[in-house]
Amino acid sequence: MKAQDDGKPYDDINITPMLDLAYVLLVIFIIMTTATVQGQKVNLPKASAAPSLATQTTKAITVGADGKIFLDTIPVTLPELEQRLIQQKALTPDFPIVLRGDAQAQYQSVINVLDLLSRIGLAQVGLATKPLVK
Repeated sequence: MKAQDDGKPYDDINITPMLDLAYVLLVIFIIMTTATVQGQKVNLPKASAAPSLATQTTKAITVGADGKIFLDTIPVTLPELEQRLIQQKALTPDFPIVLRGDAQAQYQSVINVLDLLSRIGLAQVGLATKPLVK
């Protein structure tokens, strides 16, 4: 075979870049279709009631309509709440808190909890509300 002259156009079509693109698209389609496949529904076995090693970082404080205060689901008084939050802060310095106040709760009860949180130095506080239905 003779080497091509500089001025003549090529007679062949180089299909290597087109095949590379086709293979990349094939791989992407395979990954996308296997990622969206939902599994069959099965009746999963129940685990033991042993506490999980993963610690739940978000704490929920609830102020009921009658003024009772709950930390997660445990009823506590304001001094007990302060003591437990200080203990939790020693383990996790800055953990998020969700404050849930009943609509019929006294405003002062919610303010007392917010004041307690600011005294302890917990800044990641969220107030839970119901979404507005239009």
